[in-house]
Amino acid sequence: MGKQPVKMRVVVYALSPFQQKIMSGLWKDLPSKLTHKVTENWISATLLLGPLVGTYAYVQNYQEKEKLAHRY
Repeated sequence: MGKQPVKMRVVVYALSPFQQKIMSGLWKDLPSKLTHKVTENWISATLLLGPLVGTYAYVQNYQEKEKLAHRY
């Protein structure tokens, strides 16, 4: 018993260049969406951004002191 060839159908999915509105809902009314998310989750945003901003400010201050250390 040998193998017999079987014809298979191929399904190809593609986006039409004329109908590419995949992410249009993401950009619609973006400022109000961001404002809503931040006001809804301000505690989480503070806990995330607080240490990041504090670390950045500390590093900038330390680098500035290093630059000026040779003057004294």
